[in-house]
Amino acid sequence: MSRLEAKKPPLFTSKPLTRDAVSQSLSLLSRVLKSSYGPAGRLKQLHNGVGGCVCATSQSSALLGHLSVSQPVLRVLTASVRNHVSRFSDCGLFTAILCCGFIENFRSLNVAPFTVIQISKYILSLCMDHLKSEACGCRVSVDFSSFETLVCLVRSILTSKPACMLNKTEVDHLTLLVLKAFIFTVPCHVETNAVLGKCVVIPVKGRRVVDSAILPGLLIEMPEMQLGKPLAVKRTGSNVIKTALFSVSMSGDCSNPEEGTIVVHHGVSLEVSELNQLLNMGQQLVKDEVGLVLCQKVMHPSLKQYLKENGVVAVDRAGLSLMEPLGRVTGNRPVLCLNHCPGVVIGRASPGVVALQRKVSSFPPP
Repeated sequence: MSRLEAKKPPLFTSKPLTRDAVSQSLSLLSRVLKSSYGPAGRLKQLHNGVGGCVCATSQSSALLGHLSVSQPVLRVLTASVRNHVSRFSDCGLFTAILCCGFIENFRSLNVAPFTVIQISKYILSLCMDHLKSEACGCRVSVDFSSFETLVCLVRSILTSKPACMLNKTEVDHLTLLVLKAFIFTVPCHVETNAVLGKCVVIPVKGRRVVDSAILPGLLIEMPEMQLGKPLAVKRTGSNVIKTALFSVSMSGDCSNPEEGTIVVHHGVSLEVSELNQLLNMGQQLVKDEVGLVLCQKVMHPSLKQYLKENGVVAVDRAGLSLMEPLGRVTGNRPVLCLNHCPGVVIGRASPGVVALQRKVSSFPPP
């Protein structure tokens, strides 16, 4: 229990944006983004102060992911842009530059913050109305019976990335893959509020560009799979894999007591109690004929071993980015708390929907 500390209150800052430190940091970030934007944009080499890998990129997600931002204002800005990129997969640099420009210009107007918010909302409504109108120049008319327009659009984007050093064969191969992946995201049955699917790009080291392929469904990395050993997943009579998702830690550590107090009776071990609770959960999963258990965080080794011995594939450290698409393809609602869990919502996935991949570094060379 010595590891548990009292929960610290959140840190709130209400200092104005006119501070020199914020102004200088915002100006520096704006210059970095602007010099990376457009056909004349230059690559940036990013690395941390203690060594490690060097990232050469002009991509917004890579830039914002590798930059060390300490100012709270810039943290909010970069987090908003990264969330935008994760949802729309485009216009990251443009959005970041636009936000920096808005902040810098509004600071120079000496206007009350409430007025700035109202002006921003009004401008946003005008932009949304224009983007939804037929007169918007961003709209491209596409005839799905002919892919010429789409092919030209994708090829122009790929050829605008000289740092990728792609030859014509590789560009043509990637163009077809991108188009096929896009077609997969289009729903078969059009509804009132149709939503496109999502493509997840998994980089693989040691492979050629022409070895790239599309896997309909979701690819999950499994570092502990043995090379050359077939993966046996428990399936139902209809060849369906029952799945269970957990977004809560299953490591067996004592839960965070927040502001409350934990009362422990004499002779009772919290660690043993937590482990027994996890094993009871594992027994219930085996009883329900679950074949695949995925945990966003860490899973206790004893629980993983128990599930493995009973023919259940257990994957931990799946990460937050995979939880939403996992819920979509399996129909699961992730379990948020083990202490107050009335029951695990069991989802179902066909073998072609969820694919398991060995750790990237364990791929044999081509």
